[in-house]
Amino acid sequence: MTLTLLLIASLSNSVLSWYPNEAVFWAPGEYGYQGVHNGLEHARDFVNEWTVEVEGGEEVAQLVALELGYVFGGKVNGFPDTYTFLKYEHEKQRRTPSHHTSTLVKDRRVRWAEQLFSKSRVKRYPIPDPDAPLQRVKRLEANDSLQKNIVSRPRAPWFNDELWGHEWYLQDTRTMHNLPRLDLNVLPVYVMGYNGSGVRVSVLDDGIEHNHTDLRDNYDPEISWDSNDGDSDPTPRLEDLKRNSHGTRCAGEIAMTANNLKCGVGVAWGAKVGGVRMLDGRITDRIEGEAIGYALDKVDVYSASWGPNDDGRTVEGPGRLAIEAFKRGVTQGRGGKGAIYVWANGNGGGHSDNCNCDGYSSSIYTISIGSASQHGLFPWYGEICSSTLAAAYSSGAYKDQKIATTDTGDSCTLGHTGTSAAAPLAAGIIALALNANPNLTWRDVQHLIVWTSEYAPLSANPGWQINGAGLYFDVRFGFGLLNAGALVTMALNWTTVPRKHVCRVDAASYGEDTSLSSGQNIDVLIHVEDDCVVNYIEHIEVLMNIRYDRRGALEIYLVSPQGEVLVIYERLVVYLV
Repeated sequence: MTLTLLLIASLSNSVLSWYPNEAVFWAPGEYGYQGVHNGLEHARDFVNEWTVEVEGGEEVAQLVALELGYVFGGKVNGFPDTYTFLKYEHEKQRRTPSHHTSTLVKDRRVRWAEQLFSKSRVKRYPIPDPDAPLQRVKRLEANDSLQKNIVSRPRAPWFNDELWGHEWYLQDTRTMHNLPRLDLNVLPVYVMGYNGSGVRVSVLDDGIEHNHTDLRDNYDPEISWDSNDGDSDPTPRLEDLKRNSHGTRCAGEIAMTANNLKCGVGVAWGAKVGGVRMLDGRITDRIEGEAIGYALDKVDVYSASWGPNDDGRTVEGPGRLAIEAFKRGVTQGRGGKGAIYVWANGNGGGHSDNCNCDGYSSSIYTISIGSASQHGLFPWYGEICSSTLAAAYSSGAYKDQKIATTDTGDSCTLGHTGTSAAAPLAAGIIALALNANPNLTWRDVQHLIVWTSEYAPLSANPGWQINGAGLYFDVRFGFGLLNAGALVTMALNWTTVPRKHVCRVDAASYGEDTSLSSGQNIDVLIHVEDDCVVNYIEHIEVLMNIRYDRRGALEIYLVSPQGEVLVIYERLVVYLV
């Protein structure tokens, strides 16, 4: 089997330096921590805090801190032998890293040490776009016998909640079954008897108003934590509730209580929901690592609707602790079956941002979710990337309906938007699948999404391709719109996928300092040897070092043996090093 990397210089006067000995195909998720694009290269706020891994336990760590002139700050939650150190007489923050780190790493008892720096993280609300036109398209009918049975029933309300009639993405509003369906096909799952019961979902965000009338019955304090203040109450700051309403809105989409006359109905209204408050204060790798791995022995699904800046200029991913938390999550979570991480893939479409440049949503450990408008269109804020697995409904043009959910101040809203709103819907649907089949692994869930997501509702959008397995896919919508009914039905009789097999292939086809002028291509062929037999490809990760001096001058594509083309990077507006 041969894969091809295609590098294209798209602007004039572009010279590319390609270092093939450092450009390799690694086993997915098996690479070590590289410290590349974790935010360090553009960090401007180094804080008086170090994370330090020390051999020998807490007493040894305290002794190391004392001997080297540090204040021992305690254990880092969820990470064995890892501790927080603070330095006496150190500035609260500085623009460059401190020399004190070298003192720590030279000590034979210290495995590694890193000074923390502040990270910029954005909640994935889109910027309002009042000039976007309202568009309508014809949509293909989905054949679903369960759905037809539901449509033929009298149009009595399913639930008495005040906003249920506005949850257009959960219920079938057709009056005849031969009209196009406009929902995520959730009602057949409720008919089957599944509502998320027994599943626990954690929302990593700016807090949850857990005493909200529509959340309190489903709130789970055992999976909740405040990483910003270091206590067990994730309630948003009262003095700024509107700015910190994001997590409460995401939680409501997942697990609003049904039939209580308040707000709406969560996708998995029988599930338990908790959360980690981690976006309302200084954000560091320690904060992210603790959040991603919090209550790992209890949480089934983590939902995150945030990431690095969606400004079209930022290439950034998780740091050392966050990467470790993801790995432990999929290996140790859910009794070894793996926690499920659902991630919003970004709202930077207005800045031509590409979610491949986001190391959280593009991680093989996360399920990257994009948005589709109520008319089945790609929204103006949407980002394209090869890592998008599927799409869920959210806002579109300015007259399109948005998402109904809980809001801070014990209120409700009809205005939740962006991929921030799409990802929690996906988390709720996955909770329904886990309710139906608790034995699903984290990889099973990804496979189920691939096989059951729908192309038809989004088929009016140009650009769809068919892969070697005969499935439609698109860099805007992944494998299509999530279909809860199909996903749960297939999950009931699903056979666990085989143990993964990984291959690492060095791609050393070109010498150093290869020049690439405007309009030229470089084809890099990656041959998989006979001792690495591949029948099905689940994930591909590419690590390469490239230097070039013109922003926006490089495009990188991955071409499969069947000729399918995937954009890895398209007209980057940052430097790749």
